[in-house]
Amino acid sequence: MISRRGESRVFFPWERRRGLFGVLGRARVRLVAAAIVGLVVIVWIRAREERAAGVRATRATITQAYFAVSAYRADHAGACPKELGELVTGGYAQEAPIDAWGRPLRLTCPGRRDPQGFDLVSDGPDGEPFGLDRVE
Repeated sequence: MISRRGESRVFFPWERRRGLFGVLGRARVRLVAAAIVGLVVIVWIRAREERAAGVRATRATITQAYFAVSAYRADHAGACPKELGELVTGGYAQEAPIDAWGRPLRLTCPGRRDPQGFDLVSDGPDGEPFGLDRVE
């Protein structure tokens, strides 16, 4: 009589852990999770860059409008225009200054900081007057 203590078999790593699909299934889940996280990061960065580009464009518009209002005030004994549309009719600007989000700039004369000057402000991306994301 031959007694066997135990059968010795050779196992591959995927045979013990739910087969080859089980091992690849975990990798696939990790890959999908990494892709979703990557997509969220890309969307967030793109939105941030679009907002930053809008702020840069609005600051350039404010600078141009600042020089136009300064020229208007020099020609009109320091008086501010009642609205920014007067810059176009007087030939100081080609078109009425608008921010990157399509809204007109706000002109405050006299200025809040300098009583002899003026303030040009954009309401920013949310459009709230003098909100937290305004561009000056």
